[in-house]
Amino acid sequence: MANLTLSVPDISCQHCKESIEGAVGALDAVGTVEVEITPRTVDVEFTDSPETRQAIVEAIEDQGYTVANA
Repeated sequence: MANLTLSVPDISCQHCKESIEGAVGALDAVGTVEVEITPRTVDVEFTDSPETRQAIVEAIEDQGYTVANA
């Protein structure tokens, strides 16, 4: 498993946390996902591949959030 920390500056509340965790957590290759409202990060443990990394970013963006360091 690989670990990835993404900066998502739009995270501001519990709803943001739940929305992102639900979307990213639904991906088959994702083991765990933890959204931190402050400092606005998403920590993901996943099976490493470029496709999975892209799918994680897309899942976050599909919820209406911007990934700053994709």
